[in-house]
Amino acid sequence: MDFNVKKLASGAGLFFTRAVQYTEEKLGQAEKTELDAHYENLMSRADCTKHWTEKIYRQTEVLLQPNPSARIEEFLYEKLDRKAPSRITNAELLGQYMQDAATEFGPGTPYGTTLIKVGECERRLGAAEREYIQTSAISFLTPFRNFLEGDWRTITKERRLLENLRLDLDACKTRLKKAKVAEAKATMAPDFQETRPRNYVLSASASALWSEEVEKAEHELRVAQTEFDRQAEVTRLLLEGISSTHVNHLRCLHEFVEAQAAYYKQCHHHMQELQKELGRLPNAFALNSTHSMGTADCVPEGLSSPGETDTLKIEEVQAPASGTRKAKVLYDYDAADSSELSLLADELITVYTVPGMDSDWLIGERGNQRGKVPVTYLELLS
Repeated sequence: MDFNVKKLASGAGLFFTRAVQYTEEKLGQAEKTELDAHYENLMSRADCTKHWTEKIYRQTEVLLQPNPSARIEEFLYEKLDRKAPSRITNAELLGQYMQDAATEFGPGTPYGTTLIKVGECERRLGAAEREYIQTSAISFLTPFRNFLEGDWRTITKERRLLENLRLDLDACKTRLKKAKVAEAKATMAPDFQETRPRNYVLSASASALWSEEVEKAEHELRVAQTEFDRQAEVTRLLLEGISSTHVNHLRCLHEFVEAQAAYYKQCHHHMQELQKELGRLPNAFALNSTHSMGTADCVPEGLSSPGETDTLKIEEVQAPASGTRKAKVLYDYDAADSSELSLLADELITVYTVPGMDSDWLIGERGNQRGKVPVTYLELLS
């Protein structure tokens, strides 16, 4: 108990001495030991690294998990040293909803069949997203978090210790300066009132006391200087290690880019496969148009029977009197032969169908130009 009290009192006294020294420095009443320019540059570089590493880390977390509630839950599991439960991605959930809806609407209908195909694709996209998140968390977020929670905390601790030792060093310098001033006053020649032997004895005694105080202050200064130099070297080595941190983070950044590229490549592949599958499915718009316009008086001149659509001559096809629709072109399309019509994205064309024509195609007209156009490249307007 006595030891703890003494230690507490000693710590309180040291804290008070440092507070006084710090206040006097701020008021310009005490000298401050300045660190060299190289060390100041190292500290500035370290602060900059910490600042931007933290911002990049936080924003990457938001990118990988936009839901703040989910991020808080993952943080709590991490602090409790427990494994977070597997979480379904939004794309996977959407895919599940689409497939459930297809079951309700009827998987044999065009809408149900399309929902099943799109739902399967969304689930594949969700699985790719989960793999991307896991890879990025391991290769990118974890090294950044290790720096912020490990290396940077060590650097901060050593810098704080160095600042305390600097205050102790400057306090020792101030104490030595005051002791030397007092010693000089004590060793001055006594005036005419100090001619008695007793005054000489007192003067000599005071001079000896201040000499001892100067020696003690010099010893404390040497000890403080040694401790400060040792801590400055330790802190300098830690700050120079920031260069290694940059190299490590550069490698992690490359791995993050590779993970992103692989993820987006997978997404592009899945979407291309989905478009091909949808292109092979019967189109409800084309079917509806076929039923509504499939009358005898809508048969174009020069077309003898539905079986002759393979040898359809576009120049002989005429637009029906009724049943034509406007359509907006979604993508550019280059005609494969003279029977097809090239398209430009966002343009409007007139479309219609003919009996027996493939449901994936319509006849499109733009001014005097006419030709077959793929339905999947169009948005039919009411």
